[in-house]
Amino acid sequence: MQKFQLSRRQTLAGLSAAGAMTVLGAPFSLSARAENTQVKAVLGIIRLASQAPSFIAQERGYFKAENLDMEFKYFEAAQPMAVAIAGGDVDYGVTAMSGGLINLAEKHAVKVIGGSLQEEKGLAGQIILASNKAYEAGLTEPKHLAGKSFGITTAGSSFHFMAYKIAKANNIPLSEITLRPLQKVGAVVGALTSGQIDAWAIQPSIAKKMIAEGAAKQIGLVSDVAPDYQVTTVFTSTKNAAEERAKTEAFIRAYSKAIDDYNAALVDKTASAEEVDAIAMIAHKYVEMDLPFEQAKTNLVNGAMRINKGLALSLASVTEQLNWFKDEKMVKDTITPEMLFDTSYVKTI
Repeated sequence: MQKFQLSRRQTLAGLSAAGAMTVLGAPFSLSARAENTQVKAVLGIIRLASQAPSFIAQERGYFKAENLDMEFKYFEAAQPMAVAIAGGDVDYGVTAMSGGLINLAEKHAVKVIGGSLQEEKGLAGQIILASNKAYEAGLTEPKHLAGKSFGITTAGSSFHFMAYKIAKANNIPLSEITLRPLQKVGAVVGALTSGQIDAWAIQPSIAKKMIAEGAAKQIGLVSDVAPDYQVTTVFTSTKNAAEERAKTEAFIRAYSKAIDDYNAALVDKTASAEEVDAIAMIAHKYVEMDLPFEQAKTNLVNGAMRINKGLALSLASVTEQLNWFKDEKMVKDTITPEMLFDTSYVKTI
């Protein structure tokens, strides 16, 4: 797919201005390599199993091998992460596109530079859930969502977009579903478990755990209504994208190596049992630490979703999301794909 030439020129101009060196397959800084120093970088993270490549790259030294001294900063939702990146407190983020992120792109503050988690037919993917109370009252399929409530973190979040896709696929006006913004994923879990909301859609690592515990019922799959949905993206500040190209490519190389480990062990299942255990042990240091290892491993394996090789970006999906935000008047009509996406870093699919 054709890349946006404007973003390409901008990043090349930034490369020239910064005097940076780009050598694919090698640590990004000759001076850092010669002096054996590490360059500080901060990665924004939400504590979800889908963030496992972040943990793998850290624990297996992939960031370090690229001369990146990586620090994690944790968030509860996508929009605060975008604000932190625009402000320079965080260098890179891996999370869903949000209205806040897009509005910051319009101000030339952030750029989406890659894709991460993606729905794929044949994999469980994100699961549409009903509370036990709503299920018993007849909410056994998504087509029954009219007149019901649906949990989201914030307006303009990925949960909001999923509600739209589910409603559209079932010929339900979104206005007939009551959206309940609850700010944090944990708050949505609690509200669904207690029956304060009727429905939600979430990654399988959380959904399957809730189902196993009897806290909710499965009523559908997001992949049935959005089979190519780019769930999460990789983004950085416009300054990083334009002026820190070599550093950003180093981040992508390290992260991509961890993605290969993750997909082989948990999605394609081509890795050994010992490797699956090793990946699960790494994730367990960061996610579901309160659970016994075997239970956390089961949740991780059962909840695995495809993460795009090389952080490839599904341009059709993210462009659809941008257009939806415009249609819903959550972002300005004047925001163009070139403002939001820098497609010079990874393959587009």
